[in-house]
Amino acid sequence: MIHSLSGGVLATNGSFLFAKVEIAGAPYWYLSPFAVEAGDRVLAPLGSEGLAEGVVLRTEVCTPQTAPFPMNRVRSLEKKL
Repeated sequence: MIHSLSGGVLATNGSFLFAKVEIAGAPYWYLSPFAVEAGDRVLAPLGSEGLAEGVVLRTEVCTPQTAPFPMNRVRSLEKKL
């Protein structure tokens, strides 16, 4: 268990693979349920437009506390192309 500097305890909920994906010139963060790396082409959900093809710019393994995007709002990649 990890303790914060303010005396509380930080939750330990595991780690997640995040992928920063460029779609139509704009970057978006996604959870990746499969292994991806920079340069991979992927299919990802994009707003109400459905699925869009994008390119992975970078990946990060994060805990919920260090995630680059709120865990309750992040979407997952659909598949690797």
